[in-house]
Amino acid sequence: MPGSPSHSIRSEPLPSEKVEEGPVVKDSALAEGTFHQSQVAGRAERKHFFSPPDAALAEAVNKDADNVEFTEEEERAVRRKIDARVLTLVVCSYIFNQFDRTNIGNAHVLKPFNQNFGITDNNKWTLALSIFYVGYCILEMPANVLQRYIGANRFFFLSLSWWGIASLSFVYAKGYAALLVLRVLLGIGEAGYYAGMIYYLSFWYKRSELAMRISLCMTGTLPGAIGGLLAFGLVRAHTSLLTGWQFLFLIEAIPTLLMAVAILLFLPSFPFTASFLTPREKAIAQARLNRDHRPQSHGGMTGWAGFKAVVNDLNAWALMIIYASFNVGVATISYFLPTLINELGFSPLSSQGLTVAPYAVGWFMVFFQAWHSDRTRDRGYHIMLSTAISTVGYIVLAALAGRGNASRMIGGRYFALFLVVGGNYSLFPLVMSWAANVFSPTSKRGVGTAFIVSISNCVSIASPQIYFDAEDNFRDGHAIAAACLFASFLAAFLLRTRLARLNRRNAEKLRALAASGQDVEELEREKRASRGSASEEIWDDDPRYVFMT
Repeated sequence: MPGSPSHSIRSEPLPSEKVEEGPVVKDSALAEGTFHQSQVAGRAERKHFFSPPDAALAEAVNKDADNVEFTEEEERAVRRKIDARVLTLVVCSYIFNQFDRTNIGNAHVLKPFNQNFGITDNNKWTLALSIFYVGYCILEMPANVLQRYIGANRFFFLSLSWWGIASLSFVYAKGYAALLVLRVLLGIGEAGYYAGMIYYLSFWYKRSELAMRISLCMTGTLPGAIGGLLAFGLVRAHTSLLTGWQFLFLIEAIPTLLMAVAILLFLPSFPFTASFLTPREKAIAQARLNRDHRPQSHGGMTGWAGFKAVVNDLNAWALMIIYASFNVGVATISYFLPTLINELGFSPLSSQGLTVAPYAVGWFMVFFQAWHSDRTRDRGYHIMLSTAISTVGYIVLAALAGRGNASRMIGGRYFALFLVVGGNYSLFPLVMSWAANVFSPTSKRGVGTAFIVSISNCVSIASPQIYFDAEDNFRDGHAIAAACLFASFLAAFLLRTRLARLNRRNAEKLRALAASGQDVEELEREKRASRGSASEEIWDDDPRYVFMT
């Protein structure tokens, strides 16, 4: 064991995995976390693109993780390497995702774009926004099952390539029918991406580390600010072949396709396949998670069993209500922000530039909320705060709508957009990291996050339709959004109360079992065996499982 720092961590091997007394070199390899991996070294690569990762290697890394000895400093060093490789690639891919998803909102304030695609009224515009979510809803959960089977890098390569090509096709497409078809194709390409990334990150980070990292890579404020700046510059470009809005789609689609190749080559499917980690570092990466929630890349529930477990879980439905309600606000503000600023009396070009400030300020709120949520190990209260802020913003927008464009009214409505953007987008990392904390085992977590996003996006099909009253500065739309955010607040309060009560009940059950002399671990192992599962993960109905509230 390298060095002799003051704090040493040891993950004890499972009884079935204890090794007999052997040579010193074998004991050293066990403590080093490399023994079992050395036994499977040199195995054949995967046979084809859609073949699953090597289960034997996954098992070897897990066995080494149960024996490896490491220090806190080594754990921090491994986490920094994971941040540098995994988090960087995820951040970049999500930025490009948001560019391709929301650039239509920046283009909509330009007359040439609307003329090219035959968007003659607000109804046609909102239909084009809504239809995006059709393929998204249908394929969200099947996409998650495919990701777990073939691995993250191959799945995300397919996803980014599909939606990158769809986005690129906007450049030369023409007519309203073509717009609708491309929006559907874009949604199909993005199906599984968001929930899949949350699921993927749960293989790398502890539950108390997730929210802050999701805030860095999986929220629309940073790409929204960058996208506003890009749109402000690109829409001014004109050549004999392309006009401004076409440059916007072209320049933002090409990096997505390049990113797809980078994901395929450099993003590891799971920690046990990470070429940037040494065998010992793989064991450490796995061991630190095994003590937290022991994620499993193979085995566990089937997709159907995971689905049944999720739909019978009240926590899943509460999280779905929270997500679906606030996503009504996100699904509208991400597309309508340039339009709402344009309604204040600014020119189309100025509207592009003025989207940057709400997104930039919103990013700081997103990051602070996520950081403080991880630090305090709380999700519920932070979600309630964000929904309250966003609700206030929508109430201000509704109250000031239709009162003219006097400087005081413009300032009040623009300030309200800061509250709406910061409140809405800070909810993404909080809610999805809460979902990742609530579901166990891993197979249920994957289906659970996909279920929440899929069902919520079915609601999102109707979300753009709430902004039907363009002639009244969207007063009714803002009021409906405020009501949805308040519903999200109430659902978060009820879920937090329920989880706190479950934690107290589980603690009492453990004390009662300990007093009676029963072995909790053995009882739960027998329960898992009766379900046909050999996984060592602690399930969320196990009294030892502690829910993050």
